[in-house]
Amino acid sequence: MQAAPRPADDAARLAALYNLLILDTPPEERFDRIVAFAAQEFDVPIALVTLLDSDRQWFKAKVGVDVCETGRDVSFCGHAILRPDVMVVPDALADARFADNPLVTGAPFIRFYAGAPLELPSGERLGTLCLIDRRPRTLDALDLGILGTLRDLVVMELSRREQAPAGEEAAHG
Repeated sequence: MQAAPRPADDAARLAALYNLLILDTPPEERFDRIVAFAAQEFDVPIALVTLLDSDRQWFKAKVGVDVCETGRDVSFCGHAILRPDVMVVPDALADARFADNPLVTGAPFIRFYAGAPLELPSGERLGTLCLIDRRPRTLDALDLGILGTLRDLVVMELSRREQAPAGEEAAHG
């Protein structure tokens, strides 16, 4: 298993994440709707809005998992935020970065992963909108376009949160 290296801008990335005051907040329907649609549209058992903290990946919205976070050291999303485009892993067992990852060899038995980086307009990639399946698969150009559009919706909601006066997000959730 290869843990993802830290991005060069990790300090600025974490500052932007912390400024959103979103970590460890209750579920919000606007994010939950997006992952529910993604899971249905792509016929995957797991869809997540994942935010990468210093030592964990925390799930702001989730379908198909009961946990709220996992270690950043085992995250696929840590690899996905290193690039501006969608990272697709057609078969995690055939990918040296992930073949012996405990999330592949054990529950939730990840075989397919697609992660679209959540990049703020200021350039920091905070996490991903990701799709996970227990069987190998691929995405075509249309699928990548749809995933990109859904990712843009998540980023728009994060940006709205960033621009809201303190306390307003808690009132409107």
